Amino acid sequence: MGTAVSKNFELSTNDYLLKFVSTQAISQNDPFWNRLVAFNISPPMTSNDQLALESKIENLCQLLLKNNHTSGNLGSIIDVFLSRATELLTATNTDASLFIWQLFNILFIIRCIVKFLCETVTEEQLIEQIEVNGNGTRLETFVDALVKVIVDVEVTDATYGIHLEAITTLLVFLSVQLHSGRKSDQSNIYRLIMRGKHTTHAPLFIKCLLTNYMKQAKVPVGFGANTGHSLVLGIAAELWSILTFSRKSDEVLVSETSDYQEVPLATQSLLLVLVLVHHWTTKNNPYRNSLFLCMNSADNNPIAPIQANMFSRIDYNVLYATICKKASGDVTTLLLYLLIHRNDSFRAFLLSRTDLDHLIIPILKTLYNAPNSNSHHIYMSLIILLILSEDDSFNKSIHEIKLKNIVWYTERTLTEVSLGGLLVLVVIRTVQYNMLKMRDKYLHTNCLAALANMSAQFRDLHPYVSQRLVSLFETLAKRYQKLSTKLWNGKSEKNSEYAITVSQDGDDMEQDITVLEEVLRMVLEIFNSCLSSQLVNNPNLVYTLLYNKHIFEPFKENVAFQDILQNIDIIIKYFSSLLDDKTQQNEVDAYQVLNVIQQGAKRWPKDKLKKFPDLKFKYVEEDQPEEFFIPYVWTLVSQQSILHWTNDNSPLLATVC
Repeated sequence: MGTAVSKNFELSTNDYLLKFVSTQAISQNDPFWNRLVAFNISPPMTSNDQLALESKIENLCQLLLKNNHTSGNLGSIIDVFLSRATELLTATNTDASLFIWQLFNILFIIRCIVKFLCETVTEEQLIEQIEVNGNGTRLETFVDALVKVIVDVEVTDATYGIHLEAITTLLVFLSVQLHSGRKSDQSNIYRLIMRGKHTTHAPLFIKCLLTNYMKQAKVPVGFGANTGHSLVLGIAAELWSILTFSRKSDEVLVSETSDYQEVPLATQSLLLVLVLVHHWTTKNNPYRNSLFLCMNSADNNPIAPIQANMFSRIDYNVLYATICKKASGDVTTLLLYLLIHRNDSFRAFLLSRTDLDHLIIPILKTLYNAPNSNSHHIYMSLIILLILSEDDSFNKSIHEIKLKNIVWYTERTLTEVSLGGLLVLVVIRTVQYNMLKMRDKYLHTNCLAALANMSAQFRDLHPYVSQRLVSLFETLAKRYQKLSTKLWNGKSEKNSEYAITVSQDGDDMEQDITVLEEVLRMVLEIFNSCLSSQLVNNPNLVYTLLYNKHIFEPFKENVAFQDILQNIDIIIKYFSSLLDDKTQQNEVDAYQVLNVIQQGAKRWPKDKLKKFPDLKFKYVEEDQPEEFFIPYVWTLVSQQSILHWTNDNSPLLATVC
């Protein structure tokens, strides 16, 4: 191996780079390759750095694209990587600094070229460029080698960069979908990645990627442009000072404090998992199956030998701890959704936890800060709560976990509240925000479905939680009445200018009234479910209903609410009668009222209420989930990693952003 460092760092006049992109063919065994990669490189750690690099090498890539059909040098450098990767895979010592250093440089060069080609030429032309002077299997062999490096080479400080580049290169190949606009099942590269011989490693591959995510390994000392040191050797990084020059992009695509800068391997590993599992959802995707079938390493359940290659085991305790730590982020939220929705083993593990507050509170913070979160993140956070609320043990346990001094909830000082009570508060707030700002029917339906699932297990609701529940109905009721009156007046004043204005908006208004009617009905059903199942455990809710009983009067004759209101009215009249008897004897204060309610609840005759079906809602994924998830996942890749793609060039991203 050559140890010299290139002296000419001006890329446009660098003799080795000019020879590489020329028409001159360079064989795989030419000593040229040692000299080409005998430089020190600190890889870009922000999108600004990546943009600067791409700007600097664009002309060289254009020349390679023009001349590669004659030289075949892209295929040659891939063959060099394959040869040296084989040496790495068979080596007993993977800390050989010089060898690792040069192999990383080779893979980094390939990744930069492939990204340029993905954005510049068609998928067929990209494959053609790679296969020049080959036997037609070079791309498959290359992908197979990348997977084997990730699976078989231990992640150490020395090999960190190779693992990162291998994962990033696979993400780059998968990005062909962004530029072609094709569905993944029409892509030759996707077909190769989903059906190639390397898929026998799919369970272990997913395990390795998840392990990278779980470890959250920080960037090794000396790695990255921000350190000013070499990747492995103590060689001055003059090349990078040229690559990263002072130019800055007008748009910062990866923040200076993003996870990528601190833990790029963990970030890229999880992004690759998400990209792989959200494609080919109906075509027996081996990576998707591997994620959904992975099991807890702490479980001793035997696996039949015939099934052994279908399963992998990971440490759920570490995975759960990492998810809790990162639960406020979009990417982790999406992983959590996949695991609790489709992995029965992980969902059962999660529901058995006694520290659910570590997971739920970050999710609630996301919903609480809805104006600062994107709609997809809000939606996925709610879906997670909805899925969890399908389990009665979850609904019960969250009211047993007591929280103190929730400082981020600023509407009201909460010195002590149950996790369940806090969840109710935040979901109510989300409903109100959605009704006023986003007006997404599915969002508030999911909110109310989660509350409905939990309602039969509401216990010891805090006075403020009870107040917010009732005020939700009151706020929506006022809006419902206002719109109904406005629509009625508009229909009555047929010839007035006002009526013309109303008629123009009449369809929207009627639609809003219908939605509000559904929401009001669900809120009443939530009250009824709670009172029918947990009356004795919720005196504060009864107290609040009695204090605000006037808000239900206008709806007693409305056929949409009559039946459900009868139960609530029976309860209100029962406790009102008890209080009337008490007040005839003497004055009562709030404490005494609450005591009357508590005593009266113990004597409450349950058979007085009309029986309604249990409120149980189950989350069902759309028939074609790819239409939602694939653009969302690629947006996350663009936002969370240094691999940026502009909306103009990426039809899928444009549908989300």
